[in-house]
Amino acid sequence: MFNKTEIWCLIREFNVLLEEQTSRGKAATGLDRAKFRSILHNFGVTSDVLMHGVFRTFDKDNDGFVSVKEWIEDCFQVYDLNGDGYISAEEMLYLLKDCLKEQPTEEDPDEGIRDLVEITLSNMDHDHDGRISFADFKKSVMGENLLLNAFGVCLPDTMNIKVFEQHVFREQQ
Repeated sequence: MFNKTEIWCLIREFNVLLEEQTSRGKAATGLDRAKFRSILHNFGVTSDVLMHGVFRTFDKDNDGFVSVKEWIEDCFQVYDLNGDGYISAEEMLYLLKDCLKEQPTEEDPDEGIRDLVEITLSNMDHDHDGRISFADFKKSVMGENLLLNAFGVCLPDTMNIKVFEQHVFREQQ
């Protein structure tokens, strides 16, 4: 949870990013897809599937821009590829296939991923309905915060977080 000063710093940084975009001749009330993707790429998010999901999650009104109101969202919504409020086994399979490196073996490479999906469901599906709801996801993450990136990197790594914090949460001059 951010405190009031950190929220203010995030909004200030959002406005700086918006000014950079506007200075390139793009007048807008929010960050466009290209600027947003470049920010995610700087934080180590390189999967096109996850970058699309992150942008879709932030751009709630589908206007092609991320406004200041849309700036902060939950990882759950990134992984919920079809936006139905659940992460299904099919969505997990798709996400994990995109983010895991394929290992050369004689076995079916999808078999290992399907096993991982089954294990994940058994550990995160607390209401046992065959899919992960936001409540399931939240309960799992509260027990182990590493699960925020369970289906692919959608959060920046520690080094990028420190760089971001130094840049955004610096003392006012």
